[in-house]
Amino acid sequence: MFSFYLSWRATRLDRLHTRFETASAALDAALARRGAVVGELAGAALLEPASNVLLADAAAQARRARGQADRELAESNLSRTLRVVLAEADLSDEGTGLLAEVHAAAKRVYIARRFYNDAVAATHVARSSRLVRVLRLAGRAELPDYFEMDDESPGAGTLG
Repeated sequence: MFSFYLSWRATRLDRLHTRFETASAALDAALARRGAVVGELAGAALLEPASNVLLADAAAQARRARGQADRELAESNLSRTLRVVLAEADLSDEGTGLLAEVHAAAKRVYIARRFYNDAVAATHVARSSRLVRVLRLAGRAELPDYFEMDDESPGAGTLG
């Protein structure tokens, strides 16, 4: 009976690590998509030139960031820059479609980060068991870290 329990725990840990890897890939994709849409907005010449430069630079820094701490900082900077630029922007009707894409991409980042951090929390809880640690049921898998960033969406008031 004990061996069945251990097998179940090991399988659960494996599923949680798979869930974490899937959530990590989804978060990477959402962040990349947001960066691409922001880059498109910066290149569309719908904003004033200084705003275009700020957005393009923040998106490029987020794309080049290596390591989780650097990426969290760069993505947070992109979120803040996007909020500031869009709060001061006065976009014409031709920019509302692109602006809607920016809002949708920001929402996807928020959702993907929530799923990612939920997967990390579930993995932490499962691996905190004394039995899991003593019998090393998690194998050599690293304990995942939370992804903390400023993911507040640009204000909905900027759409009109």
